[in-house]
Amino acid sequence: MGRPTTRIDVVVPAHDEHELIGACLEALRLARDRLLGTEPGVEVGVVVVLDASTDGTAEVVATSGLATTVVEIAEQNVGAARRAGAEAAVASPTSVPDAHRWLATTDADSRVDPSWLAVHLDALTSGVDVLLGTVRPDFDDLDEDGRRRWLETHPPGHLPGNVHGANLGVRLDAYRRIGGFAALAEHEDVDLVARARLADLDVRATLAAPVITSGRRIGRTPGGYAAFLASAYGARPARA
Repeated sequence: MGRPTTRIDVVVPAHDEHELIGACLEALRLARDRLLGTEPGVEVGVVVVLDASTDGTAEVVATSGLATTVVEIAEQNVGAARRAGAEAAVASPTSVPDAHRWLATTDADSRVDPSWLAVHLDALTSGVDVLLGTVRPDFDDLDEDGRRRWLETHPPGHLPGNVHGANLGVRLDAYRRIGGFAALAEHEDVDLVARARLADLDVRATLAAPVITSGRRIGRTPGGYAAFLASAYGARPARA
């Protein structure tokens, strides 16, 4: 088999996520296996950044069955965590040039679709610089009224173009060009995309392969997805 021509590295920041990161990594394993089943020449790496985790997250990662690079920091800062993960990914031994490498990010409380990596590979090979994917809350965390309202406000085919670190991808040469993730306590994903647009990079949004994210109401950042859900659907999820 010839030398791989493309590489995707997935960055997963995690702070005290022992309850949910196992499902996150299993979903990534399924997505990786599906991609490599049709694209065996693609390299795929996964970097988990343990950011001040003290709850057993590391043990879940170690026994997950998914080969990962683990980085440990003590910042409790999602921007710093994504940046550290990207730096570890960049340092991965590979002969693939930056223009053919892709950084994809998701979150430890999220589950990617089995086609997720294939969608990001399509973006890479199509010349896209930044891909904005969609997310939806885990419907088990919404009551019946919440699920109904979600579906009413997110009809099929509606592409809001929001920025979610749980479903974001960027070509490595573009990432370097705009300076990478900033060490922001929140909205580091929005900041990165804003700089990409200022640099006139090709930023695309897609409905393909939405990521399912925890419907918890208290998250790891004060203004993140959990805060949005709390304001839109109430302070308590449907399940404990």
